[in-house]
Amino acid sequence: MKEYSIYWIKEEFASHYFYKSDILYRFINSYLVNKNRKDLLLQFDYITNNFPNTSIISHVKQHLPSNSTCQIEGNQIIIKRDAQVITLHLYEKHIKFRCESLQDAERLLFPMLRLFYPFLFIVDNYYENYGWISPVTTSFEHRDHQVLYS
Repeated sequence: MKEYSIYWIKEEFASHYFYKSDILYRFINSYLVNKNRKDLLLQFDYITNNFPNTSIISHVKQHLPSNSTCQIEGNQIIIKRDAQVITLHLYEKHIKFRCESLQDAERLLFPMLRLFYPFLFIVDNYYENYGWISPVTTSFEHRDHQVLYS
């Protein structure tokens, strides 16, 4: 099974680093390798939101895809549909999930998360794979630019 971590990036940083995801990945990786460095911890806490476990659990239950089941054991959620299984482990600053492939996550997990959390950054825990769960929104595109119409 593949293992990934999801981080909820605050909107102001997500908009600034959306097209600079390599910088965000390197920062998160530095923080994970050097958790004892207070400066990295403070920066990490500053740019990420906490995940409210009760809200995530109720959101998953409410938006579960058809023909799927959900089992909750403390801070763990197991989502199943046919042969697809995704296991979520909820932590304060990230969600760790395991699945056979990202296609399984795209079918079962990501649509639910996109509805509730638009600025999620996903990192593969073993390989240098990372990216945003959602495409850039139009609110990002022209936020600081004037648009002229004729």
